[in-house]
Amino acid sequence: QVQLVESGGGLVQAGGSLRLSCAYSGSIFSINAMSWYRQVPGKQRELVAAITVGGSSSYADSVKGRFTISRDNVKNTVYLQMNSLKPEDTAVYYCKALRGGVGYWGQGTQVTVSS
Repeated sequence: QVQLVESGGGLVQAGGSLRLSCAYSGSIFSINAMSWYRQVPGKQRELVAAITVGGSSSYADSVKGRFTISRDNVKNTVYLQMNSLKPEDTAVYYCKALRGGVGYWGQGTQVTVSS
C-alpha cells in the first residue's frame, strides 16, 4: 500500500501561482511514476502532469509552459508548481502513484482561481 497526502491548494487570483505537494509513504519502493490529475464536477478526471522514476516528465497541452512537476526522493514528495493560473485551472487536484500496475490516490486538494 502507498499512502498519499496532498497539500497546497487554495484560492488565488488569475495570473497567480500555487505549489501543490504530495507526500507519499508506505510501500514506496518500485513506484514507477507519480502524476497529478484534476477533476471538476461533472467531468472526467484528467491527467495534468507525470514524472517517471527516471525523472522524465510530461504535461497536458493545456498546462505546458505554466506547470512544472518535480520530485524530491529524500523527502518522498512530489510537487506541482503552477504559474500563470487561469480560472479554467479551477479543480480538485489529485496525486497518483503507480506501483506494479496499481494506482494509489490521494484525497485531493481544491484549487480555485478567481478572474
